[in-house]
Amino acid sequence: MYDPVHLRTFLAVAQTLSFTQAARRLSLRQSTVSQHVRRLEAATGRALFTRDTHSVELTEDGEAMLGFARSILEAHERASAFFTGTRLRGRLRFGASEDFVLTRLPETLETFRHEHPEVDLELTVELSGTLHEQLAHGALDLVLAKRRPNDRHGEMVWRDELAWIGAPGLRLDPERPVPLILYPPPGITRARALEVLERSGREWRIACTSGSLNGLVAAARAGLGVMAHARGLIPPGLARLRGGGLPDLGPVDFVLLYGRGRRADAHEAAQALASAILASGDRLRSRG
Repeated sequence: MYDPVHLRTFLAVAQTLSFTQAARRLSLRQSTVSQHVRRLEAATGRALFTRDTHSVELTEDGEAMLGFARSILEAHERASAFFTGTRLRGRLRFGASEDFVLTRLPETLETFRHEHPEVDLELTVELSGTLHEQLAHGALDLVLAKRRPNDRHGEMVWRDELAWIGAPGLRLDPERPVPLILYPPPGITRARALEVLERSGREWRIACTSGSLNGLVAAARAGLGVMAHARGLIPPGLARLRGGGLPDLGPVDFVLLYGRGRRADAHEAAQALASAILASGDRLRSRG
């Protein structure tokens, strides 16, 4: 009833909220992406997206289709792997940014290990900026991280907005420096926060620095200050803050990046894990 090709296109649009980005991810024309979505909507008899010239949003039926699409495609992949008899082997060095510590990424990795038990998966959790450096030096085969400013490399998983977050009820005095809770360099959100504050002329001070998301969250829950964080990944116990003279932080892209000159034993494993992450990209935005 539902064509897997159309379902993959639907997931790509749902995760990026962009027909253009979905087309790039799938190496299709934008008109083909639109056609796939129309055919899936015809098959369901429901509108899955509301769209205009500026934005794309999932409808209530589109939200429901997310779970169905993932389940159908996961079953399709398992059946294909079983009957083709392909077994992945080798060592895969995978890096994930600190942003995913509190998400459901471990569930995706657990499923991958169950389906590919002969792949030796090595996980590195670091700042996005550090992962970019390790990838460039050949220390990693696949990375899931925030994209650096003005960089167009990487396969889009989803686009989000950066937001100022802190303890619920925290109020900032617009006449005093903003107390910042930051990752150390080369943190990408750190650089963005400082850049927009400097550009807007807003004074700031560093209230806490930690290389661990759990450390930053603890400081924010204690009311020590504010931190820049992806709006779709706000940790429990924290809330988006508005006012207080805080400037807009802008969008952020989460992407998959492949190592250059990948080892032969890691190539297929990296492709398989990337496919699993892309299929569950929207799920990663929910807490584990």
